[in-house]
Amino acid sequence: MATSTRGKKGSASNGGATIGFEASLWQMADALRHNMDAGEYKHVVLGLIFLKYISDAFEAQHAKLEAEVDEGANPEDPDEYRAVRIFWVPPDARWTHIKGQAPQPTIGEIVDAAMVAIERENPSLKGVLPKEYARPGLDKEALGSLIKLVSDIEVGTEAAKSQDILGRVYEYFLARFADAEGKGAGQFYTPQHVVQLLVAMLAPYEGRVYDPCCGSGGMFVQSEKFVEAHGGNIGKISIYGQESNYTTWRLAMMNLAIRGIDAQIAQGDTFHDDRNPDLRADYVLANPPFNASDWRGDLLKDDQRWKYGVPPANNANFAWVQHFIHHLAPTGQAGFVLANGSMSSNTSGEGEIRKAIIEADLVDCMVALPGQLFYSTPISVCLWFLARDKRNHRFRDRRPARGESRSRRAASASGAGGRGARALARAAGARVLR
Repeated sequence: MATSTRGKKGSASNGGATIGFEASLWQMADALRHNMDAGEYKHVVLGLIFLKYISDAFEAQHAKLEAEVDEGANPEDPDEYRAVRIFWVPPDARWTHIKGQAPQPTIGEIVDAAMVAIERENPSLKGVLPKEYARPGLDKEALGSLIKLVSDIEVGTEAAKSQDILGRVYEYFLARFADAEGKGAGQFYTPQHVVQLLVAMLAPYEGRVYDPCCGSGGMFVQSEKFVEAHGGNIGKISIYGQESNYTTWRLAMMNLAIRGIDAQIAQGDTFHDDRNPDLRADYVLANPPFNASDWRGDLLKDDQRWKYGVPPANNANFAWVQHFIHHLAPTGQAGFVLANGSMSSNTSGEGEIRKAIIEADLVDCMVALPGQLFYSTPISVCLWFLARDKRNHRFRDRRPARGESRSRRAASASGAGGRGARALARAAGARVLR
């Protein structure tokens, strides 16, 4: 996958995470950044927050097991933790040890060793955690101060988990790092209200959810939030994803782990190394790179995914669209972000591809969003919604009403969004195209 232009425009406080201490926490953490690039610093901070989370969760379970020793519990048995989906944390990686060593000039090596030990004991985290705290460019006094700051957050206790405190802190920090990084933020962050709109339109109550360019995993987090908010069963959702950027993939893995979300997230180039070739998803949610020109499309001219036409080698927009369609189940739906030009471009055969998709009756509706939502580009974007089968298998019938011509629907490149869709669009400052 080429470098994404996903990102957030505006204050992170609009991202939806609003708890009392988060703004002051960010201000203190940012003050310790000094001259470090925001793109590097986010891994320092988010890695420590993650370490604090798994240590808090471990200590809570440890205390519970100590109280049950007379009943045969063993607080130092890793299986006692794995059985309840809690990461086993070796003694030298526990937060109490890290905090106690914070003033030492060797604190960078100590944190790196803790990350290595946690990955060794928990295979699902292998290659995920940052291990660059000992590097010369990271001020060790500032690192010690940051550890003390993170120590004041309770993130892994039962009370904290019930309020999703860490998830909200992590989400808030992602947004603020996006704010600080500007253009580079697109690699890992999609504005939360855009994600909310996509998820609300599709309503993924159960089935397979797929994002082939998943960034830090926001689509998955919001999908599970939607199910929980509507009284659904999150156990009925299966999550699949892929992300080409290794450091962004690590963010996604931590983001999902701290929320207890089971997911199969592969790392690699989606176009050239599709890690889910046989997947047929019930829902595709994605924010692919806008107008990516370096996706090496000339090497994929005969690819089976290009059912509606070979996408131009200098623009991946309709390669993404057809990749999404290829992975839809027979009754699957897709919602994704594209540049507004995708609705009207006729260059390099894009108009013919779009026409073929419309004539195949796959387009449900499109939503035009306001400009200036994304850091790396001033262009306006739109949301596409596709439905493989428009019969009423779920909540509404998408087929044309009696007497309504399909050509009119095709000409407008939109389907019957419905009052709910239009209301959602208005709430987001958007416009459903008719």
